[in-house]
Amino acid sequence: MTDRQPPRGAAADAAAPAASGMPPLVIDGQGLTLQAIAQVARSARPVVLAPRARWRMAASRGRVAAALARGEILYGITTGFGKLADVAIPPAQARRLQENLLRSHAAGVGEPLPVPVVRAMMLLRANALARGYSGVRPEVVERLLELLNRGIHPVVPSRGSLGASGDLAPLAHLALVLIGRGWAEVDGRVLPGDRALAQRDLEPLTLEPKEGLALINGTQAMTALGALAVEEGLYLAAVADVAGALTLQALRGIPAAFDPRIHALRPHPGQQAAAAHLRALLAGSRLVTEPGQVRVQDAYSLRCMPQVHGAVRDALAHAARVLAVEANSVTDNPLIFPDPDPDPEAAAEGARREGDPAAAGAGAGAARGGDDAARGPDGSAGGRGMVGCGGSRADGGAGELDPGPALAGLAEASVPQAGDGWGGVGGDVLSGGNFHGEPVALVLDYAAIALAELANIAERRIERLVNPQLSGLPAFLTRRGGLHSGLMLAQYTAAALVAENKTLAVPASVDSIPSSANQEDHVSMGMIAALKLARVVEHVRHVLAIELLCAAQALDLVGPEGLSPATATVYRAVRAAVPPLGDDRELAPDIARLAGLLERRRIPLPLPQAVGLPDALTAVPDAGWPGGAGERIGSGLDAGRVGSEPEPARERGPGDEGRAGWESDAEHLRSAPDGAGGDAS
Repeated sequence: MTDRQPPRGAAADAAAPAASGMPPLVIDGQGLTLQAIAQVARSARPVVLAPRARWRMAASRGRVAAALARGEILYGITTGFGKLADVAIPPAQARRLQENLLRSHAAGVGEPLPVPVVRAMMLLRANALARGYSGVRPEVVERLLELLNRGIHPVVPSRGSLGASGDLAPLAHLALVLIGRGWAEVDGRVLPGDRALAQRDLEPLTLEPKEGLALINGTQAMTALGALAVEEGLYLAAVADVAGALTLQALRGIPAAFDPRIHALRPHPGQQAAAAHLRALLAGSRLVTEPGQVRVQDAYSLRCMPQVHGAVRDALAHAARVLAVEANSVTDNPLIFPDPDPDPEAAAEGARREGDPAAAGAGAGAARGGDDAARGPDGSAGGRGMVGCGGSRADGGAGELDPGPALAGLAEASVPQAGDGWGGVGGDVLSGGNFHGEPVALVLDYAAIALAELANIAERRIERLVNPQLSGLPAFLTRRGGLHSGLMLAQYTAAALVAENKTLAVPASVDSIPSSANQEDHVSMGMIAALKLARVVEHVRHVLAIELLCAAQALDLVGPEGLSPATATVYRAVRAAVPPLGDDRELAPDIARLAGLLERRRIPLPLPQAVGLPDALTAVPDAGWPGGAGERIGSGLDAGRVGSEPEPARERGPGDEGRAGWESDAEHLRSAPDGAGGDAS
């Protein structure tokens, strides 16, 4: 096989990711947030495996090894898959079974998923396996993270998943690269899997029994797409407030509709937050009017922004919470429940046997819990959660730590093997259905409907700007109508995108087509929901770019000097990217430029402390544990794990939860010429 150029749909700039400047994200299967997923996917934040996760993984691996030694009949380990589950596989062919599984299930078609989505998939799959209930060796997760950190990005076709027994086809394409097959993008070139590994001095991995199945049996493709789409959607919901505030001023609108007394009587959180954001954005404007001054009340697309934008915020917040749970869930089958379950004292004893005092201290401190769980081996206070590690939390996300100097010793801590007298021999192997994508599919459909509405109302505001009967401004915002068409076609484009969104908002999750000879007789279609949502987000981004374009042009006609201080910052950012429209010119480059700035978060949110987005981007869900479903993370079974200590109190302003670094982008725009600095993506 030969080199070839990246296929259609692959990112052109997917070279080995440059250093992000962020501290490593430490994963253990329980503390991953949507914000952290976005940082790894878009900004190449490095990722390392928490040492304690290695012990949990080794324990469940020991149970698999014991089952093989005893000749047990276990699904996917000593049997075929799906409808072929009743076919026994001799132990001598167990390794071959795993490779065959990856090769046969790599049946995807269509344009490849973008590199950030593939990176999110790799992170999510590693995090799920790190919980330690999948029966895979720690080396499998560590190799996945090596690919992620070294910029080896599998080429994953976007179509082929029904979202039932997990995202089988997409994950098979991803996992093939681990064994030196398939294709991967490295330094901007697409290479066969073995050559991609060689580019980074890595050898193909030989999969042991159960490991191939564990790699592909999960919801990580739909969750990766959904997490990145919802994370951007929350940003776009805030941008919609900003664009709407510019439009309202250009049309001499009435901010009395945002009075807090109105919204206190209908206390939906999103509505109240959007109203407060709009009030802050419009403070100090000399363009807004009082009721009766120009008109008695505004049209719904202006007056009802808090109600519509707020409902979108609430829908996305719900979706984000569901996705955060899914990001920290075990979604393969069968699941391995070793007996006894590993605990910190066992980890400490294993480390002591190997002469590793740093790891031994980590295990003992975690077993004691309390303050010791957050201290380094020298007794100094460390960041919350990463036991035995000095360092501090970077940005408040659970499990996101600066590992400090002790990490190297901890990462090398010895891992128990089956038969060495340390647990991992007894226990249950249970078949269930955690791979079914229904929880994710439903909320991704909901998010698509919500974001389609955000574009709907923005398009109506665009129409009010360009229609002289509604705006009182020159038709299509050009002073020389007739010879020039102005921004006429910008509204056409917005209307076309909104119309397409209406078809994309039709739920995928209400459909099901049985597969695997009717063994998998109900499927979620979650990946289809995710792909539709990603397209809706792209359309919303462009519709908001068009509203910014039209609002800036209208303000040039009205006089931007009366803008509120906050929205004047955004007006200047738009005008720094796109000049005012005099004579007709091609509009596509203007729209694309503004949409690109939105995609890279280079359109500022001028009042990040007033945005009021929910904390769903940084929230860590409760963890379910065997014997204690729904227990709070860190209670009982897992005291001292990453993220188990209470969050220290700190001062925070309204909306601080959802800032996600956007204020730094706003400062970048205010202080630097367009194009200065590096992209966040």
